[in-house]
Amino acid sequence: MTGSQPGRAHIGSFTAAGGRGIATAALDPTDGALTLLGATDELPDPSYLTVADGLLYAVSETKGGAVAAFRTGTAPVTPAAPPVPVDGDGPTHLSVWAGHLLTANYGSGSVTALPLRPDGTPDPAGRTVLQHTGSGPHPQRQQAPHAHQVLADPSGTWAVSVDLGTDSIRVCALGDDGRPTLHHETALRPGSGPRHLVFHPSGSHAYVLNELAPTLTVCHWDPTTGTLKPLTEHAVLPEPPRGDAYPSEIVISPDGRFLWTATRGEDVISLLTLDATGEHPTLRSTTPCGGHWPRDLALHPSGRFLYAANERSGDVTWFTVDQDTGEPVRGGMLRLPAASCVVFS
Repeated sequence: MTGSQPGRAHIGSFTAAGGRGIATAALDPTDGALTLLGATDELPDPSYLTVADGLLYAVSETKGGAVAAFRTGTAPVTPAAPPVPVDGDGPTHLSVWAGHLLTANYGSGSVTALPLRPDGTPDPAGRTVLQHTGSGPHPQRQQAPHAHQVLADPSGTWAVSVDLGTDSIRVCALGDDGRPTLHHETALRPGSGPRHLVFHPSGSHAYVLNELAPTLTVCHWDPTTGTLKPLTEHAVLPEPPRGDAYPSEIVISPDGRFLWTATRGEDVISLLTLDATGEHPTLRSTTPCGGHWPRDLALHPSGRFLYAANERSGDVTWFTVDQDTGEPVRGGMLRLPAASCVVFS
């Protein structure tokens, strides 16, 4: 996005719950406002999206589990190739790493790696799967592994997968055969239910958002050895929740000064500030998310606008971020049923 030209936001949603699939909206660079341009339901339940090298990739969060690549030059986006099965159930997250498309498969507790062809589309012929093992103390949510996120570390050397079912973070390397292999596993507090993490821009720390306890675990990250060390755990809500409180997403400012988290049930965005070391977050405030059940929270690359995809109220609400304090100020809302994810191109 350059000058005063609008960029674009792409919003995933659950078609099984009435969502429109992948919606594309114009993004006003002056105030962050979204204007719907079109939508496609070519892929069932595209609940999570990522953009890389001019393509948009989407999971199909279904029992069979699939991914697909789309061209972003049109509105709505158009398929670049047919969907590819991931050999895993319920993929909830995907990312690009080392020439591969990775998916975190929540239902089957695994990570899939698909090599990318020269045109960027995933190649099913080279598909490999790394199966997680283990469980946790929660009687309903942790009877088996549930990989919820997989992403590259800032160095690009390692892939890190977050498993809610086993209360652990796995660090993987890519073998010569293109297969992700387990390098190191870090245990977090039993029952915490880690969901997603972000790395500090310096690459020295990672912040893990826990779904089963509304907390944030600060970890030291060593990219040389590929090891993650938990340091401290902090509440992301000012008081113990009275009812449902399930954190969903965490984002960090480009300068590493601010963290924001979304919590479903409480339906708030929490602002935490970080000290110069990156090791000491302080909870500063909470702000209503503008709807109900914020499944995703996305920060525009400029750091100026924050977006909450409110799944159950069916909207994406945007906020302007105060660059001095990090406080989000509500700007407006776009109605989109079963909204689940926001990314930018």
